[in-house]
Amino acid sequence: MRIKLLMVTFVVLIATGITFPIIMINKKNISEVNIIAINEVVKTVEKNWGQINKETLKNSSFNQSLIIIDNLENVIYQTPDTQFTNVYDAIKNRDSIIDVFQKDEVVGKIIIHNNEQEIVQKMKKELVVSFVLIVGLLIIVSIIHFSYIYKTLFQPFQQLQHFAANVARGNLDIPLNMDKNNYFGAFTESFDLLREELYAARQREYESNRSKKELVATISHDIKTPIASIKAVSELMLMQIKDEKLIKHVNIINSKAEQINLLVTDMFHATLEELQQLKLTVTEESSEVLVEMIENVNYDHQIFYDPVPPCIILTDPVRMQQVIDNIISNSYKYAGTKILINFQIIQDYLELHIQDFGPGISEKELPLLFNKYYRGKNVEGKNGSGLGLYISKYFMENMQGQINCFNRDDGFTVVLKIKLAS
Repeated sequence: MRIKLLMVTFVVLIATGITFPIIMINKKNISEVNIIAINEVVKTVEKNWGQINKETLKNSSFNQSLIIIDNLENVIYQTPDTQFTNVYDAIKNRDSIIDVFQKDEVVGKIIIHNNEQEIVQKMKKELVVSFVLIVGLLIIVSIIHFSYIYKTLFQPFQQLQHFAANVARGNLDIPLNMDKNNYFGAFTESFDLLREELYAARQREYESNRSKKELVATISHDIKTPIASIKAVSELMLMQIKDEKLIKHVNIINSKAEQINLLVTDMFHATLEELQQLKLTVTEESSEVLVEMIENVNYDHQIFYDPVPPCIILTDPVRMQQVIDNIISNSYKYAGTKILINFQIIQDYLELHIQDFGPGISEKELPLLFNKYYRGKNVEGKNGSGLGLYISKYFMENMQGQINCFNRDDGFTVVLKIKLAS
């Protein structure tokens, strides 16, 4: 590329520096040739005076316009491209006038037409053409030079800009390509090495986090086994003991075991959701299964519900049971009142309105209730992880349903919208 640029530049310099000397040399040569040709024409005319015609001058090397007249200004011969009026006009036009002698007497004149203006016009045209060619060459050289600079300087920096934007967005899989003739090869290679190190660090971090989550999921699952044993033993003791004081203590043990079981379940499900292993199997079920789910959490017989409209719903019974468990346990924990459940079919959904009569929650906190690990200001002294409603929303949305909540004047309501089978 450099050699090409030097060659083009050299050609332009030659064109600009030598054009004008060549013109001057050519002009000089033309002048010398004209003098010789004029002398030849004069001698031919003097020799053939009285018999001048086209044939007389056909062998002459003179090729300019001329007129031959006698002393009375009668035209004896003229070239086709000339027109004679009088000697005065010829003098006025600065034509060359040469006397023709016969025996030392002037018998006529040769008038050579002055075509200086034509020559000047021709030279102007040649100069314009030369100037256009030179400018064209300069433009071509400039374009080639700019293309070379763009390819070798600007384009690599643009690639670096796009590369930096991809790295900033976290797209570490896109390498930084380098050309063989790139002047910034080592510089750009360092950036690509940085990308590879960042990618490797991210992979290590991902594997580390995944290992931690898998460990949490494993421990959570293992904790559920002793908790189930504690609950089973406490329930057996409740069936056998008669002492009111012991019954109260065993009830506390059973209640705390249930709380721990719910917390561990939330943590287990949240970890599986992050590992993308929290699966659902949605099937068509009779709406009557909801009655059984509600009764499973109606420990204190504080839940009152209307008859369930007969219909077919799309749900995963195991996950729906977990959703109802989370909502009812929250009502027990934060409201401590009776719970009313109403059912109604609206468009394509069976809606469950689960109502308690507690203080509710502030309006500012309502949009945050379904965020992971969020706990409201009313949780002081109460156990919880802030995962129950988050996991419930995850389950409902993956069962094609919805969950939302709102405050009433006399309490708090959670709405579950379960998709009807079509």
